[in-house]
Amino acid sequence: MALARLHGGPLDGQIIPLDDADDKLIVPYSETQVVYNRSGEPQNTGDTDGPTEIDYWYDESLEDLNPSDD
Repeated sequence: MALARLHGGPLDGQIIPLDDADDKLIVPYSETQVVYNRSGEPQNTGDTDGPTEIDYWYDESLEDLNPSDD
């Protein structure tokens, strides 16, 4: 299993488990969904350096985010 490290947007700094490492990650947030795009190569891919991490950067939300959602 790999981990997604999220950068930017309302979920900045969050780490979530991944079943499949797709190029686009759509994550539920409040009453909408936010889209993160994969960037770079996986890190920690060896047998002894911990779980594989993949960076994802914020792209958009599928609906407007309200400041009170934070």
